[in-house]
Amino acid sequence: MRIEVDYDKCQSNAVCMGIAPEIFEVRDDGYLYLLNEAPAEMWREKMLEAMESCPTQAISVLD
Repeated sequence: MRIEVDYDKCQSNAVCMGIAPEIFEVRDDGYLYLLNEAPAEMWREKMLEAMESCPTQAISVLD
């Protein structure tokens, strides 16, 4: 599994960070950072939740 963020769409609202802070982080500079682009399969459910919850649809979960 691979995670991609479209930073042109991302507004760094931290919804994804609230769901999976181990993978997503909005830092003091106001930007979203992807901490792990290829999380283990055990994270799939959380990644799909983050993707579906993103208000700007900036997250993609790829196999």
